[in-house]
Amino acid sequence: MNRLEFHRLFKSPGPIVLPVVHVLDHAQAERNVRIAMHEGAPGVLLINHDITVEAFLPVVRALRRQFPAYWIGVNFLAVTGKDAFPILGNLQREGIRVDAYWADDARIDETSDAEDQKEAAIIADVRRKSAWDGLYFGGTCFKKQREVAPEHYEISARIAASWMDVVTTSGIATGHAPELSKVETFRRGTGEAALALASGLTQENAHLFAPMIDCFIIGTGINHTGDFHNFDPAKLARLMTFVRRRGEVAATEI
Repeated sequence: MNRLEFHRLFKSPGPIVLPVVHVLDHAQAERNVRIAMHEGAPGVLLINHDITVEAFLPVVRALRRQFPAYWIGVNFLAVTGKDAFPILGNLQREGIRVDAYWADDARIDETSDAEDQKEAAIIADVRRKSAWDGLYFGGTCFKKQREVAPEHYEISARIAASWMDVVTTSGIATGHAPELSKVETFRRGTGEAALALASGLTQENAHLFAPMIDCFIIGTGINHTGDFHNFDPAKLARLMTFVRRRGEVAATEI
């Protein structure tokens, strides 16, 4: 997906903010989704960081029924699209729409040609057979996955753009922003493909990444201090104010 298509989807020229709900149970997840909606975030990503997939899926179903029109994506922790897409296809056949899947590892191999990505190709085939029609955010040079040398970032990003809708990268760990040079290299490698950043973002550093990033995937940076599971509405409000202003500037540049 190119950058223009991505921003048109969310009807905003500025960075798209997708808050991450680290789901514990239905009540906690619902509370955080409502905060995201109230503060103007166009969607959320749910992740089963602390619970099993079996406990997670009823929460996904319940939230979709409660918020039928809201944009909701998911991340099944430590699961690639090979295992996730069949689940998402089954949910779609139930009438439970999941708008996106975010995988920590899209299985990109920077040592092979773009057309010769064996694991990514298997995942793409599984996705096609599942008939699920949401967006695929694929982790590339992503935290806690196989380490990739910085000199291979650009080729990794370039290859990734052929195998997913939104190339997604991060810093070295949750809550740690990447080096600016890494994001600059990824922007160069992805060209006009949509690019998301998924760690270490805050209202204080968002201005550094906003010119290069199409999507801010953010959790700890908008949570209450010391609380991994609950959004601080004031922090999210400040970030949303920034991206709206950034969008106004971007709109004048088009």
